[in-house]
Amino acid sequence: MNEITLGLLALLPITLSAVLLLGLQWSAKRAMPVVLASTALMALLAWDMSAVRVGASILQGLVITVSVLWIVFGAIFLLNTLKYTGAIDVIRQGFTNISPDRRVQAIIIAWCFGTFIEGASGFGTPAAIAAPLLVAIGFPALAAVLIGMMIQSTPVSFGAVGTPIVIGVNKGLDGQAISQTLQAQGWQWEQFIQLITSEVAIIHGIIGSFMPVLMAIMLTRFFGSNKSWREGLQILPFALFAGVSFTIPYVFTGIVLGPEFPSLIGGLVSLAVVVTAAKNGFLMPKTTWDFPPKASWDKGWLGNLEIKADDITSQKAMHWVTAWVPYLVVALLLVISRVFPTIKEFTTSLTLSFDNILGETGVSASISPLYLPGGLLLIGALVAVIIQSKKVSKGEVLFKAFNDSSKTLLSAGFVLMFTIPMVRLFINSGVNGTDIVSMPIAGAQLFANMFGEAFPLISPTIGALGAFIAGSNTVSNMMFSQFQFEAALSLQLSPALIIAAQAVGAAAGNMIAIHNVVAASATVGLMGQEGATLRKTVIPTIYYVAFAGILVWLGVYVFDVGGPLVGTN
Repeated sequence: MNEITLGLLALLPITLSAVLLLGLQWSAKRAMPVVLASTALMALLAWDMSAVRVGASILQGLVITVSVLWIVFGAIFLLNTLKYTGAIDVIRQGFTNISPDRRVQAIIIAWCFGTFIEGASGFGTPAAIAAPLLVAIGFPALAAVLIGMMIQSTPVSFGAVGTPIVIGVNKGLDGQAISQTLQAQGWQWEQFIQLITSEVAIIHGIIGSFMPVLMAIMLTRFFGSNKSWREGLQILPFALFAGVSFTIPYVFTGIVLGPEFPSLIGGLVSLAVVVTAAKNGFLMPKTTWDFPPKASWDKGWLGNLEIKADDITSQKAMHWVTAWVPYLVVALLLVISRVFPTIKEFTTSLTLSFDNILGETGVSASISPLYLPGGLLLIGALVAVIIQSKKVSKGEVLFKAFNDSSKTLLSAGFVLMFTIPMVRLFINSGVNGTDIVSMPIAGAQLFANMFGEAFPLISPTIGALGAFIAGSNTVSNMMFSQFQFEAALSLQLSPALIIAAQAVGAAAGNMIAIHNVVAASATVGLMGQEGATLRKTVIPTIYYVAFAGILVWLGVYVFDVGGPLVGTN
């Protein structure tokens, strides 16, 4: 089988997903079983994977699905708990007091608060937290998911305390072999990784500064009475201010401190600066923008998460700090459990591991309920019940919240039990009877051969495709970093810059990752509209990978960005 045929076959699951979800507008509930079946057949027939390895990959995917659902359940449960304690009403009023403008609210909740959560947790948690919070303050469910997914871009490369770089790039490269070559040029491995980190931060910093502007434009164009792009641009000064309030400390931290803290520090700084600015009317638009009356909303905008007046416990005396304490506790626990080794060891001590499933080497998975954000979100819910529930019994609040959350979780579980096993089949296909490269690598090689010297333009797109498949920047980096490295050497390009392009593209690809969309949709009860979400999130994804590709091309051919290992092939 030649490389072109192999590459085209490898892209079949991606193409089929796009056709069914975007073209035919199937729901993920209907589309993903078909995609999983086709991927399994291709793995067995074209890649000659053993039936045992196919089965092991599916089982591995199911274990990972439980982890994802644990996070989703925690996010929904916390929100439902706040609904029944009355805290949501206080939070909603608080945002209205900062600004009644929905564009401003989206920027503060998603961009400022969401980027901080991404820095602490990663793995889709920001969207799972931000989307239901936006619905709670009056956003249509589809708009909330769209904005929540758009967070999954700039901060993602340094999400989960730098995991996509620290684990994804580090484990995705042949560190031993590369280190030897680096040492011959007077470079150390740590310096090489730091160079990649700095270049990732700079590229993200340039592109990401405009993301709040794009958020506002997407809101007004798709969810406004006038369907106007211009109404989004009316907030341009404030949105750009919010963008650079995050990206300036983000870039500085990446260059000076490394990959662990850019998103954390950038998110904290932007939250403090932007909220203060909004309260004082700094750069605020002259007109206030809002969604049309709810009675006129399209049915496709609505999920089954609805905060009704009857559901909310009247607690007029609750202070806004008390209302926010559960989210602050979650944010604090996320940081502590990831930064301090002793605490991390404790939270990961309760881990259910499945090693070498069905005897297949390397096909493993584990569940750490205390370390995963789901466990920490449940702790936040318990804190909420303890400090907020005064007029309603604590048991009643927990029962109602559990009941509502369980119903929402069932539909998401059905979709994810097909989506994530498909991902694992794709990734695990490198071990096969015909000794050919894995499906992701085959697809990437097809792109590389097609574009040749224009490869810098397409390098971020390869990273994005990896994230689209895997739902993870980290996994995309593990799949493609070595491939990108080899491609850079063969074309006499800077390996550090091309790997940085991979990492940036993989971050952008999270915006269209199917199982991230499903998980975020589940938190607001918006199942069956995954295609509608993807048709919108593909816009900022194209913006991101195209901009990144142009910047990398300019870096290579105009600004002559160098670094170690250039021309060593």
